[in-house]
Amino acid sequence: MIFNKEWLDEWVDNQLGAEELSDLITMAGLEVDSVRPVCGEFTKVVVGEVRSCRAHENSDHLHVTEVDVGGAQPLQVVCGAPNCRAGLKVACALVGAKLPGGVEIKPSRLRGVDSEGMLCSYRELGLSEDGSGIMELPKDARVGEDLHDCLGLDDVAIDVDLTTNRPDCLGLRGVAREVAVLLGKDLHEPEVAAVAEGCPDAVEVTVEAWKSCPRYLSRVIRGVNQRAASPLWMTERLRRCGVRPVSPIVDVTNYVMLELSQPMHSFDLDRVGGSIVVRNARSGERLTLLSGEEIALDPDTLVIADRDRPIALAGIFGGQDSGIGDSTCNVLLESAFFAPDAIKGRARRYGLDTDASHRFERGVDFMGQRRAMERATELLLAIGGGVAGPIREAVDEGSLPVRHEIALRMSKLTRVLGTDIAKGEVGDILRRLGLCPRETPEGFMAVAPSFRFDLEIEEDLIEEVARIHGYHKIPNLVPVSELRSVPRPEARLREPRLRDALLARGYQEAITYSFTDPKVLEALSPERPLLLTSPISPELSAMRTTILGGLIGALRYNLNRQQRRVRLFEEGLVYIRDAGAENGVRQEAMLGGVATGSAADENWAIPARPLDFFDLKGDVESLLLLTGRPGAFAFRPTATPCLHPTQGADIYLGDRLVGCVGMLHPKVERELGLKQHVGVFELCHGAITERAVPVAAPVSKFPSIRRDFAFVLGKGVAASDFVAALREAGGSLVVDARVFDVFSDDSLGDSRSVAVGVILQDQGRTLEDAAVEEVAGRIVAAARERFGAQLRQ
Repeated sequence: MIFNKEWLDEWVDNQLGAEELSDLITMAGLEVDSVRPVCGEFTKVVVGEVRSCRAHENSDHLHVTEVDVGGAQPLQVVCGAPNCRAGLKVACALVGAKLPGGVEIKPSRLRGVDSEGMLCSYRELGLSEDGSGIMELPKDARVGEDLHDCLGLDDVAIDVDLTTNRPDCLGLRGVAREVAVLLGKDLHEPEVAAVAEGCPDAVEVTVEAWKSCPRYLSRVIRGVNQRAASPLWMTERLRRCGVRPVSPIVDVTNYVMLELSQPMHSFDLDRVGGSIVVRNARSGERLTLLSGEEIALDPDTLVIADRDRPIALAGIFGGQDSGIGDSTCNVLLESAFFAPDAIKGRARRYGLDTDASHRFERGVDFMGQRRAMERATELLLAIGGGVAGPIREAVDEGSLPVRHEIALRMSKLTRVLGTDIAKGEVGDILRRLGLCPRETPEGFMAVAPSFRFDLEIEEDLIEEVARIHGYHKIPNLVPVSELRSVPRPEARLREPRLRDALLARGYQEAITYSFTDPKVLEALSPERPLLLTSPISPELSAMRTTILGGLIGALRYNLNRQQRRVRLFEEGLVYIRDAGAENGVRQEAMLGGVATGSAADENWAIPARPLDFFDLKGDVESLLLLTGRPGAFAFRPTATPCLHPTQGADIYLGDRLVGCVGMLHPKVERELGLKQHVGVFELCHGAITERAVPVAAPVSKFPSIRRDFAFVLGKGVAASDFVAALREAGGSLVVDARVFDVFSDDSLGDSRSVAVGVILQDQGRTLEDAAVEEVAGRIVAAARERFGAQLRQ
């Protein structure tokens, strides 16, 4: 937001210099980005009047003029501007004048004609970038007056870098309101009275999308002289605020926007087809913008339409077919409140960035539309003449934002700020901010005004009190707090243990965005992601449904920079559509990892080999071991689409799927642009942070006995299921059982030999042969009955 100090001084009486004013509002949260003069540095430039203008005899574009600058004799000046003509009031640089850029004016001779000065354009005086012609000053400008005095150029433009929560300060009224509160001064707003109706004409307005447009005002103004000149005070204020003057109608709507932060739009009434309809675009509709670009409209885009077609992008940009032209004399003014959610992201989607969309996306005062309409009408009639019809308002009170009371407790104010502020001062600050405070025994009840969308909770009011009271008045104290021991359940595995385990196995922790590329998510997860309405970029437009989305991007980034062995992990939330969850979204904490390259770092003692499924499975098992119940987890053939069907496993805790591990499917690797094989794992965070509490048990004094069995069984039998069945059959005497050899050849056909070592031990006695044989018999019987396995001879 750019404003000039001279304009602000009309709203708030103050004796502050530009730097003092900048410091004041910066400390109040409105950071000043720059303070600059409204013109370049120049001397000896005065108001002149062109008495005569004739063509130069030796040039096809130069003019020879006589300019009255208040001296005894007119000056002869040669000028090349196309708009030079007799009777024009101009900015004339006298001989000896110094202009921006070090230019000094000297007597000269141009193509045989003497020239005693220079007629200046805006660009030559550093006023703007407009160099299309010489400056045209108002007819009542006093000849011979210094241009600084004539235009009030002893002024500065202040550029405020506003945060998104302060759209109320995107107009001078908002900034002036802040300054008045900070200085304890009155706010001198221009008086805006209802304009008398001069004709009965009005346009019917129908709103079909009340949630997107709760309030819409329109007014017909007939007989406007579009060729009239906007007054100098208006064009100068527009220019100093960074807006180029165009024509009376456009200048007035821009001026009101800068003054009240209420964007307005003007239509050529004669080019509007009968009535106005505020609705969403329909499939297949197109609109040619004022810039001449034709766009295809999306169904979620709010448009202003007449009875035949869309004529404007609501709150963003006008259409060419209804735009203001040089011949416009009948105008339809629009002043509306468009809900921020209806405008957010739409301008960017169509490649636009307008002052109107910038304000509507952040929120405008939903009670300010009528004031803006009356102000614009008053100014337009004063400049271009004409007569105004009645204001037509379409409003749905139920769709307008609702302002609730907010409680402010003095005890919490003191606790948060660390200092005592008198209750009377707090009440005065809230009152000056327009919050209508109501005193209570605990503090105050306040209601945020319609122009403050950012005030919703008690902490917001505390911030307001602090910044108006002055951050510099809050003493710097070392905070004192009580130290309290936080209970740490033993059955809960601490997160650092998981991270340390992965770091020890060569992984590095990554932190990626919660939103990522929808194409990556489509390749990795069958879940349909939530799409952002205002993404940073198309590649960051979807909320992740798998923690692997961002990790794959980080891995690919490293691979593209000559890192051939990469190990990354991340803990974070994923976002799953769920009709039964609050807001229709279920958030789940996940732990995921990606790995590629060689299985181990380059080492002369270790043969190089690529990473495989069993390396990843070992990494995951090291995490499961921390839970104290690794046997509770089961690895089963994967049904995860993105994993290789024979090099992947789904991980179950009982009947619940809690994760997966494996190598990416070659097709997925190609879709993701990966040029080497990549392994991944993903685990439900809650499943691996619940651990079994260790229970002390005495070490047996009696010896253990190991019995080895070699079974011939089908290749389709999972080793984990087979060993679990043997453990169950052996009963309490089995303290360990594991596969130690697997053998297959043509003589075994579709079977294979699996050797299992079983360790038996009793806590109270030495096992005798009879007991061992009895257990061995149960094991062999269970293998035969449940899996058809036979002891290998």
